[in-house]
Amino acid sequence: MSDRESRLRRIEDGGVIGVIRAQSSAHLISVARAIKEGGVDVIEVTMTTPNALGVIRETSQEFAQEVLIGVGSVLDAETARAAILAGAEYVVCPIFDPSIITMAHRYSKPALPGCLTPTEIINAWAAGADMIKVFPATALGPQYFRDVLGPLPQVKLCPTGGVDLGNAAEFIKAGAAALGVGSALVDKQAVAEGRFDVVTETARKFREAVQVARGQ
Repeated sequence: MSDRESRLRRIEDGGVIGVIRAQSSAHLISVARAIKEGGVDVIEVTMTTPNALGVIRETSQEFAQEVLIGVGSVLDAETARAAILAGAEYVVCPIFDPSIITMAHRYSKPALPGCLTPTEIINAWAAGADMIKVFPATALGPQYFRDVLGPLPQVKLCPTGGVDLGNAAEFIKAGAAALGVGSALVDKQAVAEGRFDVVTETARKFREAVQVARGQ
């Protein structure tokens, strides 16, 4: 198994990608630690985070192999390369750009481009995408995944946007390979108050939802 395949397997096995937007590396590390304690060890740091590259570097050094740190909101290959050199182990985009996939694979990192329509999805898959981030998934729901995977059973789909504890299990049952979860995982008020135990418990519930849906 290649390094890229092992990273992808880790994302699939866990079933939950914690998407974090934070104001500082210290803040993000505290949130990441809380999420990890709840059983979610795959975390995406978005490029919309202030000093994102520095945050990725510090977070990667802090957790080493304990947490798989990736980069999100990537819009071009140059940003993907910079994030990978800073320590990102996978690359997530809100769009499909073949050059980003090529760059991620050059460094043996999984690429998860953002797509919405069946045509976008199959074009990204043909270009080498390791998993497709279906974004935004808010208005589509689990049935859309069943519909797409009917004629395209070979693709791996990851809903992002609108995934919460109320629909997490249904997305998995509908065929999602993993879930991208942001605001529903990280309670901003709880974090502001330093109640990271709330984040840990929410992470645990998401992991349990995935496991139950998979029959584990």
